[in-house]
Amino acid sequence: MNKLLWIGAALMVMFVTGECLVCRTCKMGLGGRCLFPSRMTCSDAQPNCYIGNMVLNVSKFMRMHARGCIASSLCNTTETGTLLTAGYTVSRTCCNTDCCNGATAIQIPLTAALGAAVMSVWSTWSH
Repeated sequence: MNKLLWIGAALMVMFVTGECLVCRTCKMGLGGRCLFPSRMTCSDAQPNCYIGNMVLNVSKFMRMHARGCIASSLCNTTETGTLLTAGYTVSRTCCNTDCCNGATAIQIPLTAALGAAVMSVWSTWSH
């Protein structure tokens, strides 16, 4: 009976634990390099990772990029405008897995790690 309670508790933790997306952030990047890189946990209001690129129409070589969390309504959009009489184009591409917007690290989700730990403990108790 005790084992059954532990299994039930472990299953509840796995399903109740809310996981938020972790995204790589870059407020300003030039020439393919981020000037201030970091990571952040997204909120419910901004549940997606994104990569944003801005190209000045005057010079295709002048590109800026940004990364972070963004609202779903802004995902996969392209905007055009002018800044001091120079035209620009901003495009945003979204993804929805941890660090999918440029990170190279592989991370195990919390529920998978907890599930593996519970299974390990449970298998040792069953012997």
